[in-house]
Amino acid sequence: MKHVWKKALPFLLGAASALLLTGCHGSKGAKEFTVPDTFDTGKNYEITFWAKNDTNKTQTDIYKQAISDFESLYPNIKVNLRLYTDYGKIYNDVITNIATDTTPNVCITYPDHIATYLTGNNVVVPLDELMTDEKYGFSGSNVNFETPGEIIPQFLEECSFAGHYYAVPYMRSTEALYVNKTYVEKLGYELPDVVTWDFIWEVSEKAAEKDTDGTYLLNGQKVMIPFIYKSTDNMMIQMLKQLDAGYSTPDGAIELFNDTTRSLLFTIAEHAKSGAFSTFKISSYPANFLNAGQCVFAIDSTAGATWMGTHAPLSDISEESFVDFETAVRMIPQADPENPQMISQGPSLCIFNKKDSGEVMASWLFTQYLLTNKVQIAYAETEGYVPVTVKAQADPSYQDYLSRCGEDNGTHYDVKIKASELLLEHVDDTFVTPVFNGSASLRDAAGQLIENVTKSCRRKETIDDTYMEKLFTDVQSLYRLGQGTDSISGKKNLGKLPLEAVVLLASLITAWVLIILYVSVEYLKKKKTIDKKH
Repeated sequence: MKHVWKKALPFLLGAASALLLTGCHGSKGAKEFTVPDTFDTGKNYEITFWAKNDTNKTQTDIYKQAISDFESLYPNIKVNLRLYTDYGKIYNDVITNIATDTTPNVCITYPDHIATYLTGNNVVVPLDELMTDEKYGFSGSNVNFETPGEIIPQFLEECSFAGHYYAVPYMRSTEALYVNKTYVEKLGYELPDVVTWDFIWEVSEKAAEKDTDGTYLLNGQKVMIPFIYKSTDNMMIQMLKQLDAGYSTPDGAIELFNDTTRSLLFTIAEHAKSGAFSTFKISSYPANFLNAGQCVFAIDSTAGATWMGTHAPLSDISEESFVDFETAVRMIPQADPENPQMISQGPSLCIFNKKDSGEVMASWLFTQYLLTNKVQIAYAETEGYVPVTVKAQADPSYQDYLSRCGEDNGTHYDVKIKASELLLEHVDDTFVTPVFNGSASLRDAAGQLIENVTKSCRRKETIDDTYMEKLFTDVQSLYRLGQGTDSISGKKNLGKLPLEAVVLLASLITAWVLIILYVSVEYLKKKKTIDKKH
């Protein structure tokens, strides 16, 4: 038996090593994709499409209809849809599947996540040549549908990093300031077309005033959060951008922890201490407070507009809790009203590399189909998103949709369409954040600074220079930002795998060990039998 183990040991170690190397992101090299001269429509392909959807059945129906229409145009391509409730879950599953070489074909994800996928060798397909290909590009002659044409340049910009386009935008949104205009006027103010940070802090402090028994003077209730922000990472990023202060360089140099950031945090602390400000992570959804008359200013994505306002078609609170008020939609607060700046964000589509170039082409054709007018307009009408192509935005059916603002409380809900129009009118005022391996962590860190300060104010902690020094150190350590940032073009280890990947790899190693052990034992038995015969 010892003799068998001596012979089997190299095989065991080899199998285990191979499997463990598989678990290192980017260790398995894949052949670089090149655009084939033609796509074989006589060969059958089956591709997987991972998409994010909450509980919006309308969006699910749009995915399914798009797949059905596409498959009728390309009968040789079958598309399998897998829905997720969270982009983070998509990210975790992709990372796991990179390790096992079982990535999907097409995925809706964020560029920050794609930057991490790129640490693998040829995992994600660069789309530059595909987009401009004479036969199969955005104006290609061999495509079985009307091609999408030009993508809005400001939206496409976020998908460019490491010298290539690794994604195309699917939908785009920005953040909007949803205002209880009735309350603003009740407090003696006139709501300006462009709201400044000074204005919002002043009004919020006024709205935080209570009588002697703790009832808020503005709403006559025991609950009031005058100003609540959903995405604190965006809050910090946009405030820094408006002040022309550092956040990060395009190649990933971290500039977040600066004097301007410190000053902004002191301001936020002042208003969090008085109860004039809070965040989604601490308090709950801004829409819940706005609709219940417990908030004056709520900042959320334009994609969340269907949840905002007295007549919001979607809500997490009871109908009896709604308060009647006039809802106004504005840009996020600005430092300089003459030079407004706001972030542009949204899900993007990426394609994963496969051994068969025809399979990649099938994925590309489906990806491109998702950018056609019918799909883009249908999806944009479900939320406060806007189509990403020039052609879809100019389409008469989309313009008709916008013109019917307020016609009903569903498809043409006025707050939703006003939120979409906000982005359409201010595309030139939008910006995108740099994308690199680690940019997702930096984004999280930016929000964490605000969250920690706000929590500390609630605990009545002292917010001073000493506090800020420790905060900067703690957040840098938490997100490992003081250790440098890998370039996305480098082939470096991404660190620990998700638990799912670890479990899977451990199972595979165990299976191989058992198989080899079984074969070894059987070999020994046969050898003994042969020896006895001789």
